[in-house]
Amino acid sequence: MKNAIMFLGFLYLSLNFNYAQKIYQASLFIDAKAGIGETALWHPSEKKLYWIDVDKKLLNVIDPTTKLENHYPLGKMVGTVVPIDTGGVLVALKDGVYVFNMKTNNFRLLVSPEKELPDNWLNDGKCDPSGRFWVGSMGPHNKASLYRINAEGESVKMLDSITISNGIVWTLDKTKMYYIDSPTLAVQQFDYDNTTGNISNSKVVIKFPNGIGSPDGMAIDTKGNLWIAHWGGSCVSCWDPATGQMIAKVEVPALNVTSCAFGGENLDMLYITTTSLFTDETSQKKYPASGGVFMVKTGAKGLRANYFKTK
Repeated sequence: MKNAIMFLGFLYLSLNFNYAQKIYQASLFIDAKAGIGETALWHPSEKKLYWIDVDKKLLNVIDPTTKLENHYPLGKMVGTVVPIDTGGVLVALKDGVYVFNMKTNNFRLLVSPEKELPDNWLNDGKCDPSGRFWVGSMGPHNKASLYRINAEGESVKMLDSITISNGIVWTLDKTKMYYIDSPTLAVQQFDYDNTTGNISNSKVVIKFPNGIGSPDGMAIDTKGNLWIAHWGGSCVSCWDPATGQMIAKVEVPALNVTSCAFGGENLDMLYITTTSLFTDETSQKKYPASGGVFMVKTGAKGLRANYFKTK
């Protein structure tokens, strides 16, 4: 009986996924041929798209209006990038979080939260509505964690026993935080205190069925819906966290879809990063634009990216 119930639950989720109410097709924005394209970010004042190539250790910046691109070698494996209120960016490199001056190419170490775990490296992250930087790690044996970091470089471990820390977002009203540890195939919701930065009352609000890939990067729109990149699933899906149901899907011509971010003048363009690595020969032939950056308009509008606040 238990197996029958589990099968029916999986069948329901699969049908819900395959027959989403709305289906969109992403188009190629940059044929980047990235090894591991990641961490799409729309810079709120520069009006440019930032994204990284983990494999090539590059920070990439493009102006969608002029198509002018700039590439910044970082020298180390990079997990994410966020803007700083006084200029420049924070970059989470393998061994720590650095302030990066893009004009001088100067790096200053802010904090190294896992210096005692050399097999780990920092992965995805964003700034919360009060300007604190949240970044997670990944590594073997479930020894990764999620950290909250302030302007003084003080690091607080918020979650532990993580495997692959990925998408994280906050609601427009600053009361909820959503978070992904990819191997769990789930999205957790937390109550969030914007004054203290504390989180509480964790619960799973979205569960991915087997066979559609793993949840990776994530964005949130003005209605509170979550847009989630599917590693191994060739799409970005949109979910209502209040019901746990998928309500839309963006089909992406790449197997491994890694992150997404709303950008453009009205924050109504969804930019999507992908990888060209970790695919077999069949997938490479099927998806020749893998490693590219894609874009799509779905009618949804996103929230402005938060700055890392230094004061």
